Parts: sequence; C-alpha cells; structure tokens
Amino acid sequence: MPLPFLTADRAFDTADDVALPYDDRDLWRRPYRPGPWRVGTAALALLLASFVLFAAVIIGATGSLSSAASVFAVALVMIACALRLLRMGTWVSARGVRQTGFLATRTVAWEQVASVRTTQQPVRWLGLPRTVQGQALLLARQGRGTDVLPPLMTTHNADFLGREQAFDRAADTVEAWADEYRRG
Repeated sequence: MPLPFLTADRAFDTADDVALPYDDRDLWRRPYRPGPWRVGTAALALLLASFVLFAAVIIGATGSLSSAASVFAVALVMIACALRLLRMGTWVSARGVRQTGFLATRTVAWEQVASVRTTQQPVRWLGLPRTVQGQALLLARQGRGTDVLPPLMTTHNADFLGREQAFDRAADTVEAWADEYRRG
C-alpha cells in the first residue's frame, strides 16, 4: 500500500537543477523525506500497537468483549498517533506553506509571506526543552510586525538531526517555492 505522505516525490532525486520539479504544483508536498528519528519512533509505536491488538484478540477470546473493545480502542489511538507523527512537517504547494504539527496545522498563503530565510540560532533538540545551536528556517508574515512564528524546520528536529545536507536542500527548496509564488 503506497503511503504518499511518508516519502517525498522522486523528482527531488532526479532533478537537482530545477528548484520546483513538480508537474502538479497544486498538491501539498513535503520537499524532503522524513528523518530516521521520526520514522523509527512511528515504527516503534506501530510495533507496540501490534502487541496491544494481539492482547485485544486474546482478551476477546478469553474474557469480556467490553474489555477487548477498550484495548482495541487503545491500539487504534496508538496507530492514529503513529500516522500523525509521520505526517508532521513542512508542506508546500502553489497555495502556500503548511506546517503540520502533532495536534495543529498552520497554513500561510504565499501572498502573506514577507520572507523565508535560514538563520543560525538556538533550536530545540528533537522538540524537547533543551536547546542547542543550529539552523532554522523562519517564515515572516507581512504586516505582522513582531509576530513570532515557530521555525518551519530546524537542523535538530526529528527529520534533520544528523542530516545537514538534507536540511540545506529542503530549506533551499522551500525558499525557492516562496520566491516563485511571492513574485506571482
């Protein structure tokens, strides 16, 4: 079963000289592949969910069906959380840039974007409170003054920890989308 949200399009692997290598730019696309920390955490959650599903089957066969249903519901919540974890990240299309978090999604239209730039600053390590020095891709909206948005992506988040080149390529791609659609 193909999972289009798990991988970036193959166009990034083949078209290094083209900043926007997509045929259909109206679709939301992630300009990078999810990192090993994000995929590994989701895989462990799915593995744990499989054990919980197995426990639900055993409880259903030997015990009450209401207990089995509640354990089955826990497994479904774990699966939904793992899939949402894989969906997190920065997405781009001709309409704007979208930052998908675990609980909330924020979309900014290209007309509202003042600038997209990479800067050196303290960033959170894997989303934890601890900060380290790294790079962040920041988005500034027009007419917002000192409105501070969280970084679109950093070198120390679950997608780019230990993958500096992937961060540089993804940041350059998001900046190219911003340059293309802010002009138009």
